[in-house]
Amino acid sequence: MNNLTTDMKLSKQALGALMMALQKSLLEQSDIVPVLEGFDFIIKDAELFVKNPPLVKFGADGEWLGDAEV
Repeated sequence: MNNLTTDMKLSKQALGALMMALQKSLLEQSDIVPVLEGFDFIIKDAELFVKNPPLVKFGADGEWLGDAEV
């Protein structure tokens, strides 16, 4: 059995998804772990991308609108 490894980095999109997960957990005062565990990734050009990033929605006045529905 071969142990093959590939070096990968988080894409800017994946870093943004991570930051949105953190923002959402802070706003909701909830645990970030379930959000991170729910991330589905794809690999493109040795970078990881998140297929299902969290959505955080704000109104025009900057007020948080709670859970965003897709």
